[in-house]
Amino acid sequence: MGAKQENGDPENILPPIEQELSHELDTKVKKYLRGEGANLEVLKDKKLKGQLSVREDLYGISAKAAAKAEKWLMPSKGGYLEAEGIEKTWRIKQDAINHEVDISSAKNQYDIVLPDFGPYTLDFTSSGRYMAAAGRKGHLAVVDMKNMSLIKEMQVRETVRDIVFLHNELFFAAAQKKYPYIYNRDGVELHCLKEHGAVTRLQFLKNHFLLVSINKFGQLRYQDVTMGEMISNFRTGLGRTDVMLANPLNGVVALGHSGGTVSMWKPTSAVPLVKMLCHPGPITAMAFHPNGNLMATSGKEKKIKIWDLRKFEVLQIIPGHAKTLDFSQKGLLAAGTGSYVQILGDFSGSRIYSRYMGHYIVKGYQIGKVAFRPYEDVLGIGHSMGWSSILIPGSGEPNFDTWLANPFETSKQRREKEIHSLLDKLPPETIMLDPSKIGTVKSAKKKDKPTKKEKEAEMEAVVEAAKGTAIRKKTKGKNKPSKIAVKKKKIVERAKRPFLEKQMEEENVAKKKQKISEEISLPTALQRFARKKATA
Repeated sequence: MGAKQENGDPENILPPIEQELSHELDTKVKKYLRGEGANLEVLKDKKLKGQLSVREDLYGISAKAAAKAEKWLMPSKGGYLEAEGIEKTWRIKQDAINHEVDISSAKNQYDIVLPDFGPYTLDFTSSGRYMAAAGRKGHLAVVDMKNMSLIKEMQVRETVRDIVFLHNELFFAAAQKKYPYIYNRDGVELHCLKEHGAVTRLQFLKNHFLLVSINKFGQLRYQDVTMGEMISNFRTGLGRTDVMLANPLNGVVALGHSGGTVSMWKPTSAVPLVKMLCHPGPITAMAFHPNGNLMATSGKEKKIKIWDLRKFEVLQIIPGHAKTLDFSQKGLLAAGTGSYVQILGDFSGSRIYSRYMGHYIVKGYQIGKVAFRPYEDVLGIGHSMGWSSILIPGSGEPNFDTWLANPFETSKQRREKEIHSLLDKLPPETIMLDPSKIGTVKSAKKKDKPTKKEKEAEMEAVVEAAKGTAIRKKTKGKNKPSKIAVKKKKIVERAKRPFLEKQMEEENVAKKKQKISEEISLPTALQRFARKKATA
């Protein structure tokens, strides 16, 4: 028998291990609760009170279920480097990390030196298992990162500016000298997209199956890879750009221009949704946070800016130059320039980034691209002499959802996933700045002001209706034709009066606006020289 506690709390009767587990579960439940519960005591309507109480109970049950699922289905916890005393995390070298990690993690530290084909650009699949590498001088390769085995490599014998995976590792697109090409995993050329022209950057929107490209003439194109249809083709009018990235939250494509502006586009609008001046000089790099609400940009004036996209305002300005930027799944920011990569982290939760780690590659190597590998604490670096991989503790998501991205998926699972993703494909119209508006009721448009012809037609209809009104017959002598005509005239005038009064009001307002604009047209210092109108 358990001894009774003085406070009578049943939780304290539990053994210490179970108490700790229940306390841990309670903290997780709080995370999933939908704010504070409604105060139902104030309600007088019993039916509404009962419905809301049932709803609150359901919220509590769903929060407990989510907390239990997190406890058992997400067992791994992410961790970061922790310094002791006066030690600093950015002074810890990769060699020191390599001695402390397990064998499988140590394999992720390597350098591939290919001096004849660089500089290299990289891209990972959403599961992080496969990597595509493209050398500027025509070398293309697909690598299985789990087994560290080369799946396919080829030489296209012309300039390659960018590479991107499509919906899975079976297909990838490469921006070559004249046109972008689509290849399969075996290196077979499937399509030559001549309509796109000489493309500088590529992006793939996996939820919409859209391949997005920007060419050296500043033309932005969206092409549906399922049907091959060209969805849209826009001239940005802002010149050539080498900076393009898609927001993971809403699918909006952002372009960084030489004038320091960032423009955001969607396939159903020929004008940019947003055009914001971010830097006084050219934009050199750009990155989006996985939650889609933060954007990092860097300019030639050697400043990195963190932007809040909900308010379109600067949160932080970090001194330093970056030729390439990338956010990890856990929110770490990698900035590469020259032969140095700097990792910044927001550890306080206040969206203020500070130094976390740093790494120098071989002196003389020029970094062209940094990319975090999903679900792994690994950063891929493409540089002028090949590519490298380093360990960044705490950068990757420790738990993966097999329905979303499975690094260990079989060929059967891949086929099933491809079919499901095609069935769930979103139309281009769903790309917008605020995706939460999808599914809401569209607000009614304000009625436009009626034109002069519409006003006249409405007044004529009212006059005709007034003329047709029957006049009641009265006693002898009061039904003369002249008196009836006078009465009809009065009825017509009464019907016209509201229209005439409204017209006079509009004319008075227009005169006042004209008078104010005339007064404001000249500066205060010059108004005394204005020609005065003669008074009657």
